[in-house]
Amino acid sequence: MAHVSAAERRPQLIKAAIGLMAREGVAAGSTRAIAAELGVAQATVHYTFGTKEELYRAVMEQLTHDLIDQVSQAAPTDASFEDTIVTLAEALWHTVLEQPASHQLLNELGSFALRTPHLSEALQNHYSEALAVTTKLIKQAAERTGHRLGQPAETIAKFFLAGFDGLTMQHLALPDEEAERVCLRSLVSAVLAMA
Repeated sequence: MAHVSAAERRPQLIKAAIGLMAREGVAAGSTRAIAAELGVAQATVHYTFGTKEELYRAVMEQLTHDLIDQVSQAAPTDASFEDTIVTLAEALWHTVLEQPASHQLLNELGSFALRTPHLSEALQNHYSEALAVTTKLIKQAAERTGHRLGQPAETIAKFFLAGFDGLTMQHLALPDEEAERVCLRSLVSAVLAMA
């Protein structure tokens, strides 16, 4: 069998870990199970990441970047401020509807990280990155459209993300598409009123 470098193996292991843990939960994400998912030796996981926590950190980073990329690509370049915020919120909500397992995995990893000191930085990075990108998108929309913000963009972003996290958790626990549409519209209206 040909040798595969750690740099090549890393994304394969992250993808395998995401697939396994999205299906079966974080508790199922042992290095042995992740290695079996990809069909490699358990030592390969340890050689590539060192520890299970480092692999979990890489999974959180990948999920975060994937979601941010999807929403950033949806950012309109010629819409009004209000339409831009609606489009971005709908794009993010679309990821919840289309990829609920990814959002559930992020929530599980977040809860796990709260009790795992070695992962607390990864959780902080996840929220910091989501906040930074949301703040940037709000600022860009305001600058592009000449909209004067009523609150700092970061405050608006924190408010939106807090509401969105709650709506996501409700969807994962007790889905109700009609109520969720109303709640998402209400959240966007509140964000626009704040902005």
